[in-house]
Amino acid sequence: MADSIDDLFCEFVRTRSSALLRTAFLLTGDRHLAEDLVQDALARTHRGRRRLNDPGHFEAYTRTAMYHQHVSWWRRRRRVAESLPGEMADVVQPGSDHARRTDLKLALYQALAQLTQRQRAVLVVRFFEDRSEAEAAELLQCSVGTIKSQTSKALARMREIAPELLSAVMEEA
Repeated sequence: MADSIDDLFCEFVRTRSSALLRTAFLLTGDRHLAEDLVQDALARTHRGRRRLNDPGHFEAYTRTAMYHQHVSWWRRRRRVAESLPGEMADVVQPGSDHARRTDLKLALYQALAQLTQRQRAVLVVRFFEDRSEAEAAELLQCSVGTIKSQTSKALARMREIAPELLSAVMEEA
């Protein structure tokens, strides 16, 4: 059974690392911090893999570990993240649909990077991970009221610094 659970864990890491890394990048706004966050969370999951009873719980456990670790980081640092370096938008042909999507993605990443770490975490958990306010509060270990107030402040700030995102959402609706 021990080899079996280890094999299942290795398969989980191979198949889900990309998705975990995307979430971690949205949380941290930095590729290297995102890699560290995923690595730490996977290490915690690996240590607890035998207790999880079901390999289907690996992802939930890993994501919860990521959120808790990230919360721990922003509680210690409490500083605003730096903007993403570089401008990739110049590489893409203007006017194409791909260029528009790329520009919107970059605007989103740059806007998220200008939020506090707590606000970014709340938006990622609520909207990118599609969690309820109660689930977000549990994952981030705070009250539902904090989730509501941080969501409101973060969305107001996003509207202020990246109005093109709002117009893109309105066009798709």
